[in-house]
Amino acid sequence: MKIISRIGVFGSVTCTGYLLGILTERSKRNASADLNVPRNFPGLPLYGSVSAATPVISNSNPVTVQEISPSSKSRVGQIMKYGFPSLDNVRSLDDYVLAYDKRNRVANWVFEHLTYERVKHNDAVDRSKCQFTEDTSIHDYFRSKNTDYKGSGFDRGHLAAAGNHRVCQKDVDQTFLLSNMAPQVGVGFNRDSWNRLEKHVRRLTRTYPNVYVCTGPLYLPKVEADGKSYVKYQVIGVNHVAVPTHFFKIVVMETSDNKLHMEAYVMPNQKIDDKTPLNVFLVPPESIERASGLLFFDRMSRSNLVQINGRKTTYV
Repeated sequence: MKIISRIGVFGSVTCTGYLLGILTERSKRNASADLNVPRNFPGLPLYGSVSAATPVISNSNPVTVQEISPSSKSRVGQIMKYGFPSLDNVRSLDDYVLAYDKRNRVANWVFEHLTYERVKHNDAVDRSKCQFTEDTSIHDYFRSKNTDYKGSGFDRGHLAAAGNHRVCQKDVDQTFLLSNMAPQVGVGFNRDSWNRLEKHVRRLTRTYPNVYVCTGPLYLPKVEADGKSYVKYQVIGVNHVAVPTHFFKIVVMETSDNKLHMEAYVMPNQKIDDKTPLNVFLVPPESIERASGLLFFDRMSRSNLVQINGRKTTYV
């Protein structure tokens, strides 16, 4: 009887504690609602909130949460006007947005919105003052570090190009976060052909009022001697930062009459003859989507897309 009695008492205490816990949580939620305290949800840009990388590099600074929507008037809303390629680990900086791949320590994609005013020369912006910096808003387990690149033979290659962010020094400084970097072959690629592509994209702002750019890595299969296809890529440093086999860049340009033109490029991460014209690297956009597992510009009206890679489309 004593044992049964003790079990009964224990059960009553447990149930009482459970009910009190429920009531406490409800009262907290009601208090938060009354005080207009935002609740944090997973990264759902259209309905919830997205983690934003803190621009101040300090381990004591928490990651902030920013409400963003493609239809909003915020800078992030302008950049992501035509939709998010994916929703995993989306992070926003002041002038670009990225989705970070924690396994490979390289972003899955980086999105930018360019205009002539934003990319033109600005005497107040000095790239030589910038330093490559760890992104401490990413957990230490998953971030790349400068020591990973040291002695690797690869450049810390920008995904969001520094030259695209000239409104203020802070904007260009943020492009030097290592979350915006990927290991790139230096001579013949990052410093040459890839740089030519970045300059080409900036020149588009002289013709088009708005230019939207999505850049990212690819890890493409290669047929080996046994006739089978394998995905192989190098990793560097103690954090095993992945070296992409290729890089993509998809560009959408708005005309003054709201028509859309698109260009899609894939370049191998290797030394390229600098005489090779950029149009050699044009590919169907859907080939990048299939290879990357991403859907680009899915909020874009196909009826307004009148040109892809210099050719008229059949959407209209």
